[in-house]
Amino acid sequence: MVSTALVALVSALLLWLGWLLVGGVARAVPALPPGSVVRVGDREVPAEQLSEAVGAAARGDVLAAGLVAFPLVVIAAGVVSWWLVGRVLGPLHAVTATARRLTVESFDTRTGVRGARGEVAELAAGFDAMLDRLQAAFDAQRRFVANASHELRTPLSVLRTEVDVTLSDPAADVAELRRMGAVVRDATRRADELVAGLLLLAHTEGAELADVAPVDLAELLVSPLAAVRAEAGRRGLRLTVRATSAPTRGDAVLLERVAGNLLENAVRHNVSGGWVDVCTGVVDGSAQLRVASGGPEIPKERVAELFEPFRRGPVERTAAVPGAGLGLSIVRAVVTAHGGTVGAAPSDGGGLSVTVRLPG
Repeated sequence: MVSTALVALVSALLLWLGWLLVGGVARAVPALPPGSVVRVGDREVPAEQLSEAVGAAARGDVLAAGLVAFPLVVIAAGVVSWWLVGRVLGPLHAVTATARRLTVESFDTRTGVRGARGEVAELAAGFDAMLDRLQAAFDAQRRFVANASHELRTPLSVLRTEVDVTLSDPAADVAELRRMGAVVRDATRRADELVAGLLLLAHTEGAELADVAPVDLAELLVSPLAAVRAEAGRRGLRLTVRATSAPTRGDAVLLERVAGNLLENAVRHNVSGGWVDVCTGVVDGSAQLRVASGGPEIPKERVAELFEPFRRGPVERTAAVPGAGLGLSIVRAVVTAHGGTVGAAPSDGGGLSVTVRLPG
């Protein structure tokens, strides 16, 4: 509409200028001897009126031609503008329509733009890519909420069942009450660990670090190693530590939690009489922490799943294994927040080797 109006305005201006110029040219007609008569068009005029007559005739011809050409030019401009605008802005209308149709339940909707070119086509492609990422994020969130609900329901069910059974037994003695208390304590501990893990995961994922300072991964191992040595000794695990300086920058509390989670996983999911190997150092300019351990066989194709919440490798979630299955998820979130990478691979003979690399 705007482009058609501009074409009409320019055409009218050109017609007016042509009308003026023709009149000016006509006034430059050479003078003829007085008393002469000249035919202009279909009439005869005296020589004294020749210039005015020629100018009027020329302006009339220009005006007549312009009145025919003007609407044709405007119509053509309107048709071409409508076609071009449809071609160029069609993808943009598709993006707008798709955005209006989107809801939480319809993230699989896409613009459907095919074969378009230019910046608007790039916008449509970028919009579809953004929807792909949003859909993946929402699907992951749904799975996370479903798993979290299941995990929280388990200890709560244990609590309710134990209390109901004990209260329904009129002959319950002190020993029975103490047994119930132990079960309730374990269930509440598990629920507390789960809630704490969920809070830490939510706090870390996509968040910016607030307390960044120089840290050494070798020094951060001291406290987590002390926390797992007793359990490792009870299970007869051979613990090997090779801690060399691995300086980096980050939140010391979160990075210590990374080391603690890796060591706890290595001990909890090991086999009796197994082994745990821990080492730190600088590799290719990056600070590196590697925790490898024995344990059950883990298929290579399932290793990536271990970094998803509530995954415990070959151990089912319902098994009596301490922890909430959030350890490696928290590790990945913290390492990503520090601009690092984390990878894992099955150990020879069973178990897992996890390597964390952080900027040096």
